[in-house]
Amino acid sequence: MYLTDRSAPAGASTDQPRRRGLRPGVAPVVLVLGTVSLITDISSEMVTAVLPLYLVSTLGFSPLAFGTLDGVYNGVSALVQLTGGHLADRIRNHKLLAGLGYGLSALCKPLLLLVSSIGALGTVLALDRTGKGLRTAPRDAMISLSTPSGKQGRAFGVHRAMDTTGAMLGPLAAFLILSAAADGYDAVFGVSACVAVLGVVVLVLFVPGRRQGGTDRPAPGERQAAGTAAADAAGRPPVRVREALALLRLPRLRALAGCAALLGLTTVSDAFVYLLLQRRAGIGEQWFTLLPLGTAVVFLLLAVPVGALADRVGQHTVFLAGHAALLTGYALLLWAPDTPALPFLVLALHGVFYAATDGVLPAALADVVPEQLRASGLAIVGTSQALARFCCSLAFGAAWTVWGDGPALAASALGLLCCAAVATRVLRPRGSDA
Repeated sequence: MYLTDRSAPAGASTDQPRRRGLRPGVAPVVLVLGTVSLITDISSEMVTAVLPLYLVSTLGFSPLAFGTLDGVYNGVSALVQLTGGHLADRIRNHKLLAGLGYGLSALCKPLLLLVSSIGALGTVLALDRTGKGLRTAPRDAMISLSTPSGKQGRAFGVHRAMDTTGAMLGPLAAFLILSAAADGYDAVFGVSACVAVLGVVVLVLFVPGRRQGGTDRPAPGERQAAGTAAADAAGRPPVRVREALALLRLPRLRALAGCAALLGLTTVSDAFVYLLLQRRAGIGEQWFTLLPLGTAVVFLLLAVPVGALADRVGQHTVFLAGHAALLTGYALLLWAPDTPALPFLVLALHGVFYAATDGVLPAALADVVPEQLRASGLAIVGTSQALARFCCSLAFGAAWTVWGDGPALAASALGLLCCAAVATRVLRPRGSDA
């Protein structure tokens, strides 16, 4: 079946007006949300870039302990995404839920200055990821609902490119702060908190409170119809939990969520990839914070063209190709000769993986989930992926502790190969779906 099948359940609004003169760019709300994500990612990636070394080298955490915290950091949002997505649809205010999420994450950054035990760190990281879980589905729903069907991949690509600009600047800022400050880690956490607050301010001041249309401003003859549609939306009863859960009856949504979870079970977290690369290539600790920069540069360069490619050739093809790139990166870490080019090749493949999956996944839902349940649908798929990656972090940390890093990565690579084969079969186009 197609990942972006054009059919939708009753009540879905898939027939969007097509008019000549549609501008090739993206809606202004996408650009503003991209700016918010850019600023927020500078803050988040400053912390993410130093966290592995801070926990393992400075605080002396074992790989299992780090895997547990990393799983919390990347997976606890899964338990909140469903709530955030449903509440955003229920109150029909995506900006409010997104703002709460961004605000909670900003409040957690200065708390990193005060904690050092695994329990306290786990609590702070869980709260930070709770904020991410609250904001992700409402934010992506605002992007999806402001974009025409045929331009979803491009819109998410533009947003992810801006988001990745922040992911690129964050590690660079952390590197410069660690080089200049005497108490480097505390300085990184403090600056990160200030930047996070700036992101919240931009969201509050410049993101519109109501959804903007995915096309140009309506012509005079269309304004009455738009007003009628808005009145109908206002008159609808609140979205119920039962309606959100009924989305699981959609075969295409189930296929997408299932494949995202299956592949997520064997997707080693970024922090582990960077730790493995540092050990494999003998990279000095002073350069460690720059490793995410390599991934971010490639992601930034490819996010928009790959998103546009997904609109043309199909999201399922690009999505699976991204996991093939990740599998190649695993193979290089395991078996490639130790050459100066190894870090660049692995980081390039890591960036290709994100460019081909991160924005493509939510873009695939545009024609599957009705507008009034868009945030809930995005949350279901995001939750399935986040829970799977949470489990992967725990399992990989345990495997590294017991068997060592090489066997643990080899097991993940073999698992990814098998899961990709299953996903290819499930998502393969069929003549009956054409």
